Amino acid sequence: MGGSRSYGATSAAGPDDNRSTPAVTDHQVQDAEEQTQHPSARRKLKQFYERNFGLFLVFLAQTCGSVMNTAAKLLATGYETKFHALQIIFVRMSCTTILSCLYIWYNRIPRSQGVTGLLILRGTAGFIGLFGLYYSLSWLEFADATVITFIVPTMTALVCWVWLREPYTVKEALAGLLAFTGVLFVARLAWLFRSAPLDPISGEPAEPVEGPDSSSLSLLSFGILGGKAPSLPPVSAEQRTIAIILAVLGTFGASTAYATIRVIGKRAHSLISVTYFAFLSTIGSALIILVHPDLQFVMPEDLSQWGLIAIIGLAGFALQFLLTEGLQREKGGRATNLTYLQLVFALIVERLVWGTTPPLESLFGAVLIIGAAVWVSLQKNAVKEKGSKAVDEESSLLGDEQGENEVRRRSLASAEE
Repeated sequence: MGGSRSYGATSAAGPDDNRSTPAVTDHQVQDAEEQTQHPSARRKLKQFYERNFGLFLVFLAQTCGSVMNTAAKLLATGYETKFHALQIIFVRMSCTTILSCLYIWYNRIPRSQGVTGLLILRGTAGFIGLFGLYYSLSWLEFADATVITFIVPTMTALVCWVWLREPYTVKEALAGLLAFTGVLFVARLAWLFRSAPLDPISGEPAEPVEGPDSSSLSLLSFGILGGKAPSLPPVSAEQRTIAIILAVLGTFGASTAYATIRVIGKRAHSLISVTYFAFLSTIGSALIILVHPDLQFVMPEDLSQWGLIAIIGLAGFALQFLLTEGLQREKGGRATNLTYLQLVFALIVERLVWGTTPPLESLFGAVLIIGAAVWVSLQKNAVKEKGSKAVDEESSLLGDEQGENEVRRRSLASAEE
């Protein structure tokens, strides 16, 4: 019995081995191929995610900025009861103040020490910069108001040279001259351009636009305003000149704010700086509205205005948050280049919502301004980055490393404006 049992076991094992060995070998080859291919694909996907996720967050931040500015312009020009730029600032920055204070309280972020004066200067200068942007949005075309903000890099280089004694090269000075020349073309000043601006599509003189017909509106803008066409207010040459001057003054305020952040460095948490900026902007806008005899707070008349107010508040905070997270993961050079999408968004929004296209003079000025900003960025990208870890959109752009200071300042501009 033992012999038969032993024989049976032996005979059963032999045929099994003969039959299964080739099959197992084929599966092993397939499994080995899958194990070498699938982890490689997953690894590549993970590497792509890690390499570009920060850039995607910066892209979302730019989108939020365009949505927020569109909502602000609609509130300022799209209704019979128009919101003043100061009230729009009050709406946006009060939301940012509340959410920032809650975040600071929840995370127990420590207070700043010894830089209160600098933080007040930073907040005040930032408020001036924000007012310049929103006032220009009330009187200028959407794309024109947006493109003027791109002189901030060259303006910041000048402010840092005067105040912080940082190097200011001949190339940066030429870029600044190029940018301000572009502003003149965007402004289309009467003494400089005596003829009517040309339409870039037809080539004919463009007539002043008071508001597009409903047929030229997208379904989105038509639905936002409850079936009413958003109209651009008639703007005189004097009003346009004032709006341009205030827009340029706003870029000077923003540049001063960034230089102040450069001085503060890491002595204050970045969110503390943002909170000072938001709080002072909220208080400043409220006081001016209360004191000025021609200004008053306006209540929304319908749900569409309430919706636009909610968009401004939420998109403003989302802009700060997404840009913070994105710049923690992304190098300043790539993030800087992505901020130029703001102009593309502005051109698309102006065409879809208001049914207008900037004239050739404005487009040429935009090319000069963007070219100057890119030139400044390229000069600073040549500086070797030291790779410090960013904590937010401010310290990552204007931290202790002087080489990184101006490389990333365009990214910071979209967060504040």
